[in-house]
Amino acid sequence: MEKVEGDNSKEPINEQAVANMYGAMRADINQIYSKITELEMEVSEHSLVMNAIEPLDPSRRCYRMIGGVLVERTAKEAFPAVQRNKEGLEEVIARFNEALEKKKKDVMEFEAKYKIRIRKGDGETKDESGKKEGNAQGVLVGHYL
Repeated sequence: MEKVEGDNSKEPINEQAVANMYGAMRADINQIYSKITELEMEVSEHSLVMNAIEPLDPSRRCYRMIGGVLVERTAKEAFPAVQRNKEGLEEVIARFNEALEKKKKDVMEFEAKYKIRIRKGDGETKDESGKKEGNAQGVLVGHYL
């Protein structure tokens, strides 16, 4: 597999650029996953608070943190506010899930376009197409989890 000297200087730059773009796309997906996980934890906390407030006497005092300020409310006033916040978080999670699916689709198209195979930490390669191609050139990206 000989290469022309002029060709050799251009090819690694292109492969590197493709690998960098692919890495950035994967980083975006990881950021979205992290944000979804963080928001799901907040939804879980809101559910715990709602479960704790619900059986209480509606006139009982409770305290709620709003913008870094602790505010005294009654259980009757606090419950709907916590419920609205939880619903808002669930809507944001749904939008992040839509964005995640779009990014995954974009990455799959990018992998197919540039024939990217992912090298696992133990030396195996994952080929998305599931078949071997003869002389096809592609980009091999190291992926360690």
